[in-house]
Amino acid sequence: MARKGSAFKKVIVFFVFALLAFAAYWSYQNLFRNNVHLEGKKFTYIYIKSNADFNDVLDELYSQNIIKDQKSFEWMAKEMNLPEKINPGKYRIDSKMSNRSIVKMLINGKQEKVKLYLNSQIRTKEEFINYISEKLEIEESDLEEFCSADELLQEKYGVNSINFMALVVPETYEVNWTIPISELFELLKQKFDSVWTTVKKEKARALQLSIPEVVTLASIVQSESGIRTEQQKIAGVYLNRLKQDMRLQADPTVVFANGKFDVQRVLSADKEIDSPYNTYRYKGLPPGPICLVNPSAIDAVLNYTRHDFIYFCAKPDFSGLSCFTNDYSVHQKNAKAYQDALNKKGIKR
Repeated sequence: MARKGSAFKKVIVFFVFALLAFAAYWSYQNLFRNNVHLEGKKFTYIYIKSNADFNDVLDELYSQNIIKDQKSFEWMAKEMNLPEKINPGKYRIDSKMSNRSIVKMLINGKQEKVKLYLNSQIRTKEEFINYISEKLEIEESDLEEFCSADELLQEKYGVNSINFMALVVPETYEVNWTIPISELFELLKQKFDSVWTTVKKEKARALQLSIPEVVTLASIVQSESGIRTEQQKIAGVYLNRLKQDMRLQADPTVVFANGKFDVQRVLSADKEIDSPYNTYRYKGLPPGPICLVNPSAIDAVLNYTRHDFIYFCAKPDFSGLSCFTNDYSVHQKNAKAYQDALNKKGIKR
């Protein structure tokens, strides 16, 4: 009888160990085993919208065929209470992730940051709105409404719906995909405030220009040249023209007015467009910046070179430098030399 009891105990112990081994194996399979299929890619992204529920999360994962074993994933998600703890955002799914690591990431809200490359290639309000709405969860219509709210923009940021691009400092901004519009603009305002020091504000007042007007002038100067010393001299020309109530006659404003940003040559016909941005037809500064402006161009305007020149033209050697004068006949000769150089190179537009 003792031997039979001993044998029975051994059988029980064996089954217990077998069950424990199975449980351990099952737990490993569901907790730690790779459960991602990315067809050879190292990673991909999923986007969980604000107010998304558990089914929305599953749809996002399953629509891309990311999860190999859907049943085990759903079991794990429910065990870890994911349905009650969903955090919206952009998430990176790596090829070696397990059920547990995916669920934990979503619960903890460990989002992948979105990089916004805001640079001088963004010229118009429409381009800004399109770019932001493509990169973030923000709806285009909501951003359009925000950027058209003159009273709000003036009160909080000192700009309006026409010149609000003066608020945006070129920079690479890292933000959450789910960032609200108000928080995005607060981030832009923080960068703007870091650029516009008390000293710079005083220099703007000395020029009798508002900050948006300085940025607008800087956008023209920046579009004319990327060379700092040239920018300062060009700024001096335009400020002289403003003081003398002359038209700025700035080619970059004509390019902006026509929306032909890839042209290398402005023709007489281009200057006929009836637009408040066409400084060949209208005196003073245009209504707002013609591109996003680097702080260096703002500095060039605020620290402009004092001189008597009211004309300038690019040199025919295409060095990026310009010929400056206050004699119109000399300017005409300089302009002809440059036009001849363009013709020689076959640059027609």
